[in-house]
Amino acid sequence: MEKIPLTRAGYQKLDAELKHLKTVERPAIIRAISEAREHGDLSENAEYHSAKEKQSFIEGRVKELEGVISLADVIDPTKMKGAVKFGATVNLVDEDTDEEKTFQIVGEYEADIEKGLLNIKSPLARALIGKDEGDSVEVRTPGGDKSYEILSIAYK
Repeated sequence: MEKIPLTRAGYQKLDAELKHLKTVERPAIIRAISEAREHGDLSENAEYHSAKEKQSFIEGRVKELEGVISLADVIDPTKMKGAVKFGATVNLVDEDTDEEKTFQIVGEYEADIEKGLLNIKSPLARALIGKDEGDSVEVRTPGGDKSYEILSIAYK
């Protein structure tokens, strides 16, 4: 199986979520199912069906996280330098609007565009990989073609 690249912070976040699901959420839902069973007829027991549905979601998420963590390739960006690669924090300027943006290129399981964490599989990240400060990149996005200039690259 193919390794899944993650930053140390991304790995720790997923590991913490997995531990929370196993130690807090799973026992809570087991108690909720047990309590709902005590209410009698399960065929018309909304609390029971709701708890079973939540249990199914939790178990699915646990399996997904265990799979990701078992295949994780934790990469430390602080040991890198040079052109844009996984883990790089890239400061860009939109060549049309002069708007500056900063993104860190991360694995797909830790990506969060609102927090500036850009999925390595995204069109912008793929266009940036291998480029240096001062380079221009053309990106085809759902909103149309965009041009960016790389202002700086940092590995933190």
